[in-house]
Amino acid sequence: EDYITDQVPCWLTYTNTLSHDIINQNLHRAPMFSGIVKGVGPRYCPSIEDKIVRFADKERHQLFLEPEGRHTEEVYVQGLSTSLPEDVQVDLLRSIKGLENAEMMRTGYAIEYDIVLPHQLRATLETKVIAGLFTAGQTNGTSGYEEAAGQGLVAGINAALKVQGKPELILKRSDAYIGVMIDDLVTKGTLEPYRLLTSRAEYRLILRHDNADMRLTEIGYEIGLVDEERYAIFKKRQMQFENELERLDSIKLKPVSETNKRIQELGFKPLTDALTAKEFMRRPQITYAVATDFVGCTDEPLDSKVIELLETEIKYEGYIKKALDQVAKMKRMEEKRIPPHIDWDDIDSIATEARQKFKKINPETLGQASRISGVNPADISILMVYLEGRQKGRKNIN
Repeated sequence: EDYITDQVPCWLTYTNTLSHDIINQNLHRAPMFSGIVKGVGPRYCPSIEDKIVRFADKERHQLFLEPEGRHTEEVYVQGLSTSLPEDVQVDLLRSIKGLENAEMMRTGYAIEYDIVLPHQLRATLETKVIAGLFTAGQTNGTSGYEEAAGQGLVAGINAALKVQGKPELILKRSDAYIGVMIDDLVTKGTLEPYRLLTSRAEYRLILRHDNADMRLTEIGYEIGLVDEERYAIFKKRQMQFENELERLDSIKLKPVSETNKRIQELGFKPLTDALTAKEFMRRPQITYAVATDFVGCTDEPLDSKVIELLETEIKYEGYIKKALDQVAKMKRMEEKRIPPHIDWDDIDSIATEARQKFKKINPETLGQASRISGVNPADISILMVYLEGRQKGRKNIN
């Protein structure tokens, strides 16, 4: 609690017309605009000169002044990243209200670097060309700490599994946001530094923070990354969740006067028909605590995380079921493997664009092939027929 309440303050300031004039007068000296740097910068954290050019109608841009630590006088100016020359940076810094007398400790800079083309990677983050070489982070075309950390985790796990001769780990789009990111990279590639956004995931209702342990702990335990103590805690929560869900679905509330009187006293609509406690909890206002006031609690108090999970799963059950049906459909496509050395020219009738994309990316499954931009459902149907015919041909030969 001390760590939460004992916080260090940050401050807010803004650029102004003088700041913008300094930048505009020196744009020809900025590597991003002079042609020295040709790469595309990150979309979601542009440099200050990029913001001034792209949003010329804005009279000011917000800046956060963030202390670098408790025991230093250094302050990081968030929102003022730049690659302008040092003398311009000093003038720019001192043009900002509150920073008129600031001393610049280190200059801002821009870097440009080569990347591994993501479509040359497998979903394990092993390169397709060099077996045993795994890559992660910015070198795969991403931007951001969490993106790099997520890839490092998967690449490290698979490198270790390969050395041990164990089955590889591939996180699916329905397993984790890491799975969404890696699938986006290896299937679609990227023309700019990739950031993982929730909008990129089609199964957002399944990829929630409250069910992360339910989705991933079993996987972590199987590959040796979850110890026995943590696994025991997880199994207890899982059992509590399943047992309580079953209990709530078995207990009925009847529309008798006493029950309805209590419901109305709470400000809710009375019952017209008998319904289970689980159905009662589907009402937006009915929390687990309210429901158990009517049907009683379990002998053993539930973990708060289990209660949160119960409320979410029950209230959104219909939507979650639809999402799970979509996952099951996609899983069937993911299970249809594509041979690694398939001759794409041997498949008649697929569109030229699809053939070109297949040659470039070499998808590993039918599901991955279906997510490549420019590939139509008709192309996938033809590919499916081809793979089934190839499989039957092998059976006949055997």
